Amino acid sequence: MRVLVTGGAGFIGCSFVRHALGVSDTVEVVVLDALTYAGHRSSLADVADDPRLTFVHGDIRDTTLVDRLVGDVDAVVHFAAESHVDRSIEGPVPFLETNVVGAGVVFDACRRHDVGRVLHISTDEVYGSIAEGSFAEADALEPNSPYAASKAAADLLARSYGVTYGFPITVTRTANNFGPYHLPEKVVPLFVTNLLDGGRVPLYGRGANVRDWTYVLDNVAAQWLVLTEGTPGEVYNVGAGNELTNQELTFAILARFGLTGDAAADRIEYVADRPGHDLRYSVDTSRIRALGWEPAHAFDAALDATIAWYRANEAWWRPLKDAGVGARRGRVT
Repeated sequence: MRVLVTGGAGFIGCSFVRHALGVSDTVEVVVLDALTYAGHRSSLADVADDPRLTFVHGDIRDTTLVDRLVGDVDAVVHFAAESHVDRSIEGPVPFLETNVVGAGVVFDACRRHDVGRVLHISTDEVYGSIAEGSFAEADALEPNSPYAASKAAADLLARSYGVTYGFPITVTRTANNFGPYHLPEKVVPLFVTNLLDGGRVPLYGRGANVRDWTYVLDNVAAQWLVLTEGTPGEVYNVGAGNELTNQELTFAILARFGLTGDAAADRIEYVADRPGHDLRYSVDTSRIRALGWEPAHAFDAALDATIAWYRANEAWWRPLKDAGVGARRGRVT
């Protein structure tokens, strides 16, 4: 099987590429990535010499390029997206251009070439916040940030292709991920790299917001399963069930640096909350678990492995941090 992976040099995309290449010797992967601030060839360095991997530097909004690449594959996995909520608050336009217009270019090329399997990677943020219980796939979409709204728009566009054209596009809505190659603008790598530098960690509000944390290697295994065995056109929630408040997550990271009690409290900088900050995300994952997926990594062990990776790979994250990727964003101006 020959698979086109858009955004394959990004955080989750690069792990998916490794997973796909490891599944079978007959799998070939074509990566299309614009190499924005969030995509890096270095994230694929360990598989760069694999003859089954082809890298194409390009934009998903380039209709000619996307059409050419889609016409030569058996499946498409669409990861490429602007993904940082804080950046979307600062400026929504790139999110609309990439996450909506770009998705439309990819979907339409897949339809015209009648690609057998198409998977669009979305987020649990499209549902909005939930006080109790968990969102099921059929629940209404009520996104509360420009980022989440742009992803919800792409989800609905995917749905329309099944209804209007009879061309089913499968969608996964994933909980928060963490793991290697995660850009240090997101909470786990930002806090870890700050602490490696002896600094403090900026915690929004009082840290009461709840997220479900899924190790990226478990997530990409779920994506591959949905791509190859899921029902075309279906929606699948993906989450490991590791719900923590941001404060609980913060203390878990601090403890791994030997910081507890007053020493831990001294390393936390409570900052003004993000505008429109959803209090809790939670998704019902019974549908994907019925396919046979379950997390293979316990949260504590995965967090240990993630921190160890950042300790060992400063050469990957240091240039990004020095370039200002970890600067706090999300202010309303």
